[in-house]
This record gives sequence, C-alpha cells and structure tokens, in this order.
Amino acid sequence: MAPRMIVIVFLLLANLGMPARECLSMDPPNVILVMTDDQGYGDLSCHGNPILQTPNLNKLHRESIRFTDFHVSPFCTPTRASLMTGNYAGYTGAFRTSSGRTMMHRDQKTLGDLFSSAGYATAMIGKWHLGDNAPHRPQDRGFQHVVWHRCGGVGQASDYWGNDYFDDVYERNGNFEKFDGYSTDVWFKEGLRFIEDNRSKRFFLYLATNAPHGPYRVDQKWAKPYARRTDVANANFYGMIANIDHNMGRLRDRLVELGLNENTILIFMTDNGTAAGGSFRGLDSEPSRGYNAGMRGKKSSLYDGGHRVPFFIHWPKGGLVGGRDIDTLAAHLDVLPTLADLCGIPIPDDIRPDGTSLVPLLRGSVEPWPRDHLVEQFLGGAYAKEFPPQPFHFSVVMTERWRLVNSGGERLFDVQADPAQRTDLAKMYPDIVAKLRTKYQKYWDTISPRLTPVRIDIGSDAENPTVLCSQDWRMASGNPPWNFNAIKRLPKVTGPWMLRVKKAGRYRITLRQFPKQANKPVVGKLARIEIAGMVKELPVTPDRLKVVFELDLPAGPTELTTYLFDENGEAGGAYFTEVKAL
Repeated sequence: MAPRMIVIVFLLLANLGMPARECLSMDPPNVILVMTDDQGYGDLSCHGNPILQTPNLNKLHRESIRFTDFHVSPFCTPTRASLMTGNYAGYTGAFRTSSGRTMMHRDQKTLGDLFSSAGYATAMIGKWHLGDNAPHRPQDRGFQHVVWHRCGGVGQASDYWGNDYFDDVYERNGNFEKFDGYSTDVWFKEGLRFIEDNRSKRFFLYLATNAPHGPYRVDQKWAKPYARRTDVANANFYGMIANIDHNMGRLRDRLVELGLNENTILIFMTDNGTAAGGSFRGLDSEPSRGYNAGMRGKKSSLYDGGHRVPFFIHWPKGGLVGGRDIDTLAAHLDVLPTLADLCGIPIPDDIRPDGTSLVPLLRGSVEPWPRDHLVEQFLGGAYAKEFPPQPFHFSVVMTERWRLVNSGGERLFDVQADPAQRTDLAKMYPDIVAKLRTKYQKYWDTISPRLTPVRIDIGSDAENPTVLCSQDWRMASGNPPWNFNAIKRLPKVTGPWMLRVKKAGRYRITLRQFPKQANKPVVGKLARIEIAGMVKELPVTPDRLKVVFELDLPAGPTELTTYLFDENGEAGGAYFTEVKAL
C-alpha cells in the first residue's frame, strides 16, 4: 500500500473513533525523542528569533504538528523525570538537580521500560541526569544501549575527570570509552549508529543533548556569525544551537536515506526555558537584550519563559505532518501516554501517569479536553534553601488563560491578554485565585508523601564498586559541592549519602577529594566515616592518595557520612568515595 494511502486509511479510522493502538498495532512506528538542554522557546528562528538561524529546525517546524502552549519543569532533572514517567517530578522523587534528589523512586517505570517490554530496541544517548549509580542509571531503567555522561553537565563533578566537550570520555553500557569530536556531534553520531544497527527492528531512541547548557563551549565556526553583535547575549550559546540544528538536519537526511522517515515518530523539545538567549535581571524579568518570544522569565523561573518550550511531533505515516499548531495546554507529563497510544502499547497497571494522551488533539478532535489545569513547582526554591518543600511555595498553577504564580508573593496573570505577565490581577479576581488554589491542592496531596529519600545501592551485582560523588549528599538546606570549581576549594562541608546495602558482608570504603583519575593526594590530618551506627577513624599521612576503611555492614538502608579534618579540626567531606563489596 502506498504511503499516502496508508495515511488516508489512518485518518479514516481515526475519524471513525478507532483507538490508535488498534489501527496502528500491525505496523508500529519507530520513535526518536530529541531533547536539548537549556534552549528556550525563543531560541529558534521559526519562533521569531531575529538573530539565530535554525534552518533545519525551521523545516521540521513547517512539517510537524506543533504544540504552542507546551510546558515542562523550569529546570532539568524534574523535566527529565516527568518526561520519562508521565508523573509529576515530586511524585518520582527526582525534583532537584543535586543534593541527593536527582533519582527516581524504584517503583517508577520509564519510557525505556515501556518500549523495551513491548519488544522495541531502546537506547539513551547523551544527558540522563536521573542518577549516576545503580539502580538509577539509564541501563537500569529500561534502556538496552546507552552512551552518556554522568551528572548534569559535561565537566561537572561526577562526569569523567577532564571532560570539556571535546574528545571526551563517556560511558558506553557500563564501560568508559574515549570519543573523538564535539559532544553534540558524538551524541548524534551514536544515535545514528543505533538507528542503523536496528533499522530492521522497531526502535525507541531518546537522544538528549547536554548543549546548549553551560559552560558555553563550541567550535568557533558555529559561534562566529553571532560574535560582536550587540543584540546577542552569548554568541557561544547561539553557536551551540546552530550546531544542534546542523545535526538535526543530518539525522533527518539519514532517516530518509535509510527509508525510515515515513514510519518514524520524531519529536523535538527542550527541557526548560532559555539559559543564555537574553540578558535578564534575575530569573523573572523580561530580557533587556536578546529574544524570549515576548515572555517574562528564563530557566528556573515560574513565569512562562522558564517552562514554556517548543514541542514538534512529525510522523508522515501517521498523518502528523503539515505544519498545524495546537494551542491546548499540554506538558511533558503527556509524552508517555501519547507515545503509548500512538504505538499501540498498552500501559501496564504499574504505570499510572499523571499526564494525558494528546492523540485526540493530534487527530483534530473537537471534544472537550479533559485537562483544565496544570501545576509546576520549584520544590525547595531556586537556591534549595527551603527544604522540606512547602505547599504553594515557588509554584505556578496554569490554565489556558490564567497563571497563578506563587514566588515571593501570589500573583495572577491573564496570559491571553498579557502574555508577558506584566499586570497582576490577583486583587481583581480573588475568585479565580481561590479556584486555582483549590486545584493546586490535589497536586500537593499527590506528591507530598513522596518527597522522601531515594537510595543508592552498594554491594549490587549491577555495580560494584560504586563510586559516590558529593553532588548526591542529601543536604538539609542548600546545595552540596556539585562542580569542580566548588570542590577545588575543598569546602568545609559534608553530608550523608542515602544508601541501601544490598547484601551483608565485608566492604571497602575508599575516601578521596578528587576522582581516582586525577591522582591527587588527600589534604587533611584525620579521616572519619559514619555508617550503620559505626564510627571509624584513620590518620591521613602526607601525599596519601586515598584513605581506605574496611568493615562489615548489615543489609538494608543506611547513611554514609565522611569527614576529612584539617590541622585546625575543621572538616569537609570526601567528595569522591568508592564503596566495594569484597
């Protein structure tokens, strides 16, 4: 049957009301989900950016169905948790970017689990940021093939020592490997390798770039067109997006060459508002320079500029083409149920998404839409000073008309009349405020019991030894040392790792202030560990590269806290600690 005829048949079946899984299950599509990091809604020329050139993404925009009121979380880990599970980030347990709150509860199932259980080949390429250790790595979460960097950015603390975006060492299926080239080019190259290796199967590829997240590093040929322009806040940021655009073109061209374009669902989205597409005063202003599509707020803001993002979906064989806009309020929570619906995959009982399938909207249904609001919350606040998170604090309740923003005070905006959110209408419409506060309460009742510690396994068959990093200390307030700029100062702070001892027995615990690959001596006079109700101490001799403890541990949940005391008796932690079951 010719592709055009297949599309006609699909549309006829859809108009007759036949569920997508019934009419598509005989020839399920491949899925490629591309998500970039810190690229905002306005960081595309197809969204009106007068400076940035994104010809390949513009072409995808012209050919796709576009959601124009699509929202994620205002920063990266919670967006990724919601995308993977269809659940609110607080419910998953992964609602911060560090401080031991980046990992999802063990009962959470992911898109990787969903597709692998349906017989798809699955791959995760690039940035994960949902846990560096078992059982939280992508290979533990349903992805059969992974090439990724650890932590929240290339060159951050738990990433491989020395990585700087160029010719780096990344992890492939549990083993570190040297890769040639720029990080974004590597991710797309590895994504294409996975596609080509699985062209005769059904595959699901989650390709999540670390770009254009800082530090803003890119070959200057990409940044050069934007350098020395007074209306550009950061030329390298734009250059990183230009490189992404180039790689998107290569990906789409190769899909056509392989004969996979027609029956592949291709999604492009981003994880939060812009980080450097403009010059902002704090998090919540309009840009004084650059472009933000008329919105107020940037990454980490609860105003629309912090969490409204592009979402393009393209699938020729399924009729998802033609450049149509959908202005219905939609979110990252909806991706899992939507893809399950489009691919004919029944959602198992142990996956209960908070999101809703967008398939009726994609079909052009005029039936009333079941969602009447959406909630996002920056749990703990922008600087992680408000733990445990409080109800309403740093939240936004959204409808297609209203935004109730609670960030240092409650404000109400009519975004249809005032998309820049300049005029606070809370005093004028107290009934709307009360109504939206009532809607928020159901969200809080859902997530608040789940804001509990998520533990890392030690002594696991999946990972032994386990290398812990200070970014996962679960702090009572603030952020732990999560990058090398902080760690190099040897800050006098420590915190507990929340662990689960998988099997009772003898363990070796090795303390360092820098990764093993750095080959740097431990600076201090006395080392101490506290774990499973025990306290152990050892002296630190000059030029010692590590301090090693051995002890017996019982199985079950525990906490590990490390101390390295200096000559004044002040202590910081062992920012890198290896735990091995013997």
